[in-house]
Amino acid sequence: MWMIYGLLSAVFAALTSILAKIGMDNVNSNLATAIRTMVVLVMAWIVVGVTKTAGGITQLTRTNWIFLILSGVATGASWLFYYKAIQIGEVSKVVPLDKLSIVFVFIFSVTVLKEPLSIKTLIGTGLITLGTLVLVL
Repeated sequence: MWMIYGLLSAVFAALTSILAKIGMDNVNSNLATAIRTMVVLVMAWIVVGVTKTAGGITQLTRTNWIFLILSGVATGASWLFYYKAIQIGEVSKVVPLDKLSIVFVFIFSVTVLKEPLSIKTLIGTGLITLGTLVLVL
């Protein structure tokens, strides 16, 4: 099931880029990001309400709060830079560059989370990096 969710995520991420590029015509990228963020916020709380999971908020620890807030700050920064990049650049070049985040995830997962590093991961990460360079340059 995770693969289906992953593929749906990829499809909607692709639509995000195309729709944003069209929607940002003569619009400041920061304003566009703020509008997008408001929509995401409303959608997320609707899902929490429909699934009746809001009660879980009382069970969050201080560590949960700190790292979820930091994750939100990182998301916000990512979106602001991403929207600026697609506004002034070609989506077909910005998106592959943005997907280098996969490479950074591998680096951070090994160094911060101490996840195991395999030869398969090294090869895959190298191929992603090489593929990104081919698409962008």
